[in-house]
Amino acid sequence: MKKYFKIILSFFTCLLLGGTLCAQLPATCYRLTFSDKANSPYSIDNPSEYLSPRALEKRARFNIAITEQDFPVNPQYVQQVQSVDSRIRVLCSCKWLNTLTIYCPDSTKLPQIQALPFVTDILPVANYDLENMTSPSATPEPENSPWVSNSLRDSVIPYDYGYALAQIAVHNGQLLHNEGFRGDGMLIAVFDAGWNGLDTSDFFRILFDEGRLLGTRDLIPFRNNVYAGHHHGTIVTSTMAGLTEQMLVGTAPRASYFLIRSEEPDSEQPIEEDFWAQAACIADSIGADVINSSLGYTTFSDFPQYESSYSDVNGVTSIASRAATILGQNGVIVCVSAGNDGANDWHYIGHPADAYDILAVGAADIFGNIAYFSSRGPSFDGRVKPDITSVGVSTTCVYPGDYLGTADGTSLAGPVAAGLCACLWQALPLANSTQVMQYIRESGSCYNNPNDSLGYGIPDFYAAYSQHVGITEHRNPTLSVFPNPCTDFLQVPNGQLQIETIDLFDASGKLVKRVHNQGKYLIKIRVNELPNGIYMGKAHLQNGGTQTFKVSKL
Repeated sequence: MKKYFKIILSFFTCLLLGGTLCAQLPATCYRLTFSDKANSPYSIDNPSEYLSPRALEKRARFNIAITEQDFPVNPQYVQQVQSVDSRIRVLCSCKWLNTLTIYCPDSTKLPQIQALPFVTDILPVANYDLENMTSPSATPEPENSPWVSNSLRDSVIPYDYGYALAQIAVHNGQLLHNEGFRGDGMLIAVFDAGWNGLDTSDFFRILFDEGRLLGTRDLIPFRNNVYAGHHHGTIVTSTMAGLTEQMLVGTAPRASYFLIRSEEPDSEQPIEEDFWAQAACIADSIGADVINSSLGYTTFSDFPQYESSYSDVNGVTSIASRAATILGQNGVIVCVSAGNDGANDWHYIGHPADAYDILAVGAADIFGNIAYFSSRGPSFDGRVKPDITSVGVSTTCVYPGDYLGTADGTSLAGPVAAGLCACLWQALPLANSTQVMQYIRESGSCYNNPNDSLGYGIPDFYAAYSQHVGITEHRNPTLSVFPNPCTDFLQVPNGQLQIETIDLFDASGKLVKRVHNQGKYLIKIRVNELPNGIYMGKAHLQNGGTQTFKVSKL
């Protein structure tokens, strides 16, 4: 709050004195904070006015109280703000933090707004020129629309993951899928900058055909179509929602999805945190189970007067971080990319990765090596960050036009993990979101010795599942190998199995290769020098057991 006050004081001093600083701060958008929700038309007794049936069912199932904090911002207060000037336009709001973000191109109206008895703070957050924008947004649909989940399925047929197997197998996600947990009935809300071509893509067609794309919201005021403007969301979503065997099967291929654009891709201004906070409120209102946000905020190049430093990475300074914390406490698993500043001057995670009760996700390669660009922790107040790490180096994904490729970034690591979070929660429906997130941390490769790069490490989602349903003693994990057939290399995921050595035998039973595990999450075996044919493999485990497999060399 001290930081906010400093900015507000400087702004109004400039306004009153008319100095040159004002020319350097051409703000037109402001975040208003209201003092209360007195005389609200909403009530605790009638929550269906602001929460969907799905959200209400979740609140009841996990005993999450409905409070005044869940009421939308008081519409009477909104009306009074708008009555100050006809050009004032409401851009977004956050019900939990009681904020309203407005466009007000005439700064001389600000003292009049400040004089309203319920306005406690005004903070400049952007310099949009909305009056000259040619693409006004459509009227937003209500946040409490009753979205319907897809019907459940119970298939245990294993997938041919294609090029995506490694990024799933690092987490033993394929074992979770083979138990029948692929995200059925789970709702994942994706916050991003745009989904170019997703609505016309053959790769994503199954989402529409099966009714699992449940809706979209475009929060950016001068855009009105999430399927245009940027392709980042398309890439991100493909790592979760993909269901094209032999090409890319995602981490939650049977989940339902809701797409929310909270990011303006062509500028970096603090208002994007306001949009993120509203997206969090929407995700809560529609009853989302998991959110993935491959977005993060540190400094704002297009609004440099907004001061920011590492001391603000404390989970409470940023409006997005505070909203993320509340969302995580309201029964939603919140996956946030840690950021790509590991090699930059900033170096640390940003907002809202610093939030409490969420999963901030760092990036590593398929062998468990931290990516040089992955933002480091801890949070300024000393908490372990990132929370977990997933595959964000050469991650298989789909680009607009159904082009299969790879990409780097914590933007990819986040959704790989988020999809598996949905599958794990499907498998453990009696656990609440906070418990599931803790199970995931505890399954991390370095949970007992966390660090500022990997956090608690690379989670083993199958171990998190098996340890909490009592199947560890009587069900053996399955060994996966890929590609099969192989030509140059054979790769073997090493998670819960704890492989020590792998032996390869030719058809006559002769030992032709022995590989010792060097503590990697993926064991890579060179086979290009071996003759073509069928080989038997035997993995020797730390517990004295063995697992066998058959592979073809071409």
